[in-house]
Amino acid sequence: MSKQTLSFQAEVSQLLHLVTHSLYSNPDIFLRELVSNASDACDKLRFEALNDAALFEDTPNLEVRVAFDKDAKTLTITDNGIGMSLAEAVEHLGTIAKSGTKDFMSRLSGDQKQDAQLIGQFGVGFYSGFIVADKITVESRRAGLPAAEGVRWISGGSGDFEVENIERPARGTSVILHLREDKSEYLSHWKLKSIIGKYSDHISLPILMQKEEWDAEKSEYVQQDAWAAVNSANALWARSKKDISDEQYAEFYKNLSYDQEAPLAWSHNRVEGSTEYTQLLYIPAKAPMDLWNRDHKAGIKLYVKRVFIMDEAEALMPSYLRWVKGVVDSADLPLNVSRELLQESRDVKAIREGNTRRVLAMLEDLAKKDAAPKAAEGADGVTDVVSEEDKAAAEKDVGKYSAFYAEFGAVLKEGLGEDFANREKLAKLLRFASTQSDVVNVGLADYKARMKEGQQAIYYITADNLAAAKNSPQLEVFRKKGIEVLLMTDRVDEWALSHLHEFDGTPLQSVAKGAVDLGELQDEEEKKAAEAAAETFRPVLERLKESLKDKAQDVRVTTRLVDSPACLVVEDHGMSTQLARLLKQAGQKAPESKPILEVNAEHPLVKKLDASAHFDDLAHILFDQALLAEGGLPEDPAAYVKRVNTLLV
Repeated sequence: MSKQTLSFQAEVSQLLHLVTHSLYSNPDIFLRELVSNASDACDKLRFEALNDAALFEDTPNLEVRVAFDKDAKTLTITDNGIGMSLAEAVEHLGTIAKSGTKDFMSRLSGDQKQDAQLIGQFGVGFYSGFIVADKITVESRRAGLPAAEGVRWISGGSGDFEVENIERPARGTSVILHLREDKSEYLSHWKLKSIIGKYSDHISLPILMQKEEWDAEKSEYVQQDAWAAVNSANALWARSKKDISDEQYAEFYKNLSYDQEAPLAWSHNRVEGSTEYTQLLYIPAKAPMDLWNRDHKAGIKLYVKRVFIMDEAEALMPSYLRWVKGVVDSADLPLNVSRELLQESRDVKAIREGNTRRVLAMLEDLAKKDAAPKAAEGADGVTDVVSEEDKAAAEKDVGKYSAFYAEFGAVLKEGLGEDFANREKLAKLLRFASTQSDVVNVGLADYKARMKEGQQAIYYITADNLAAAKNSPQLEVFRKKGIEVLLMTDRVDEWALSHLHEFDGTPLQSVAKGAVDLGELQDEEEKKAAEAAAETFRPVLERLKESLKDKAQDVRVTTRLVDSPACLVVEDHGMSTQLARLLKQAGQKAPESKPILEVNAEHPLVKKLDASAHFDDLAHILFDQALLAEGGLPEDPAAYVKRVNTLLV
């Protein structure tokens, strides 16, 4: 056939302009696309050859070659895959977003689809070559056709292209890019090798380039006749788990995350179903420096058919798991045409949910091993017979969850407000210090298991630090009665607990909110004594309310205090004074609200109030001291000092 000049489909000039100027933010991506297409062509040949081995001709070993010519200013990507006939070249290269591979996939059914799962489904990657080239020449021959039926396709990316038959002995396709003057950087062995290493390193086929040696006379590297692979051609996540050692998993993590420490745990799975993908997820041992910067991009790496797509695929992992490292490789994720951004879809959501479940399952496993006794003691108190090997394996993981929680526990709590579906699982993973343990190792299930008979709530208190929590006046009655209280000191705690109202049917109750109600733990005599004290103390309460009307919403007698004269609380559903302080420190507005002052009618200082000549001063001192006790500061420190000094004289 003689040379023909044909027109692209309608509006192709505008589409090509979009591809070359707007579609790709990173010009290096053109090489990823063309290498990926070459790999697809080889995969397609391998599949078709299952029914016709003659298609391999005399070259059964499939490969991709990348070569450049500095003098001619050309870059060539060659594969020995399925190739194209002249009709296919006209159809597929003359139509934007027309993918021969996609048509090929649509013809498959049943088990054939499973066998062909690595074949690509993208239609415009070829045209990314015009990002760096002002002309592209494609020479190809379809496997099984005679050498005389090769085809040459040429276009400058405008409104038409030329096509003709040529003699081509070699099966497959060569894409020859005639580089623009300002794109000579791609005529470099180092540059091309680095791009292939970043985007195409894990493609299963060898990607070959000519070796280079230093020529002292020319003072430059010179290409040799020998070719060598520049990719590893080995995706660890695509291998069977039984063929991968712990050392290899750990080494892959270090290369993936640039972390010098081995991970605490990992999970490697092939997920099948309506959405199929491979996941290899790691739990790091140490938190990154930017863990709390929610504006910083974080996420796992996304590959499609082992081709690198995104470094931080945030859509595949919820924000509260932003510290997870790993890889997801899918053959059918919906991408935008540039492959640079994920489109939200049912498949993306399914993968995100699957990744979340897998990470939480890893954490649950670590938590169980952390809580397991060092000796395997049965429910009857008899130590079971355990092999030394099993004992050593169990002891190896003891302490890992505590180590994880020390690094990531606070950010894990964000999930209570962000992930309703997994709130119950997250609640089981939470750990706190308590009035029985300064160590942050008390789970809600542990707390509930040792609740006192008649106790109807899980009690907790939030504070700036452990010392402030332990010494809070609100704990006095709980300490007196031996009731355990969880001590929460992370800044996120109060916000997180506002989304967790109960655990396993038992409500959570802040000891600094509402009137103290110990239910069955408070006997009738105590209740009657408290009511009598409140009635006797009523005139003093009225004077206190009047004196503190600008500071306190209310003043009331309490039974929660034993040694302290007063404390501050808020209503059941109100914002705590600590959270209000944190919001103000962060530059955010907190709703204006006044706390409630609770006084201990049995305290000597409170008993002296009514007869004191300095009633107003004592009232304000009581309020400010209660504020100080919970980590706050008086609105007017100078006035507070002056009042104290007046009473000391």
